[in-house]
Amino acid sequence: MRVILICATTIDGFIAKDSNEITRWTKDLALFKKQTRGCTVIVGSKTYKTIQNELKDRNIIVINRNSDPNTILNKLKETEDKCFIAGGGKTNSKFYKYITDLYLTPHPLIFGDGVGLFDKTKIELNIKLKKAIKVKGSDNLYQYQYIVTNKQNTEIPLIIEDLICGFSNNT
Repeated sequence: MRVILICATTIDGFIAKDSNEITRWTKDLALFKKQTRGCTVIVGSKTYKTIQNELKDRNIIVINRNSDPNTILNKLKETEDKCFIAGGGKTNSKFYKYITDLYLTPHPLIFGDGVGLFDKTKIELNIKLKKAIKVKGSDNLYQYQYIVTNKQNTEIPLIIEDLICGFSNNT
């Protein structure tokens, strides 16, 4: 089963200014809705509170700190071929070992602080760019779709800037 982390980020790797932010800065909501409609979307309880109105027509699984990703994904594998992980940072960290794809839309913003893509978890994901999709209605905003080639727990943090700079001349 494909486990796709889907997220809008700032250039410096943040997904929100704080854990209670109702995100209004993203320009890729229509694309998010199109890609996740009819699918299972896994979110943390704080993320659910901030974006629940945008999650209609989806099977929503709201997790908490006691949720077991392996149990959840094994149950989903029985009926689905993919699901989406849509944050927040703690949820992304909890599921990072299972992520097969990353759909990231870096926005031209810098927060300097806030909720990181992977809530202070130091990991390394080796990824390969699969494709870039232009976000309709925006100037020069793209969703970058990556395939995870392998995962390991290390002391090296995943840095969004590294993902973006590696191919920016190719788009």
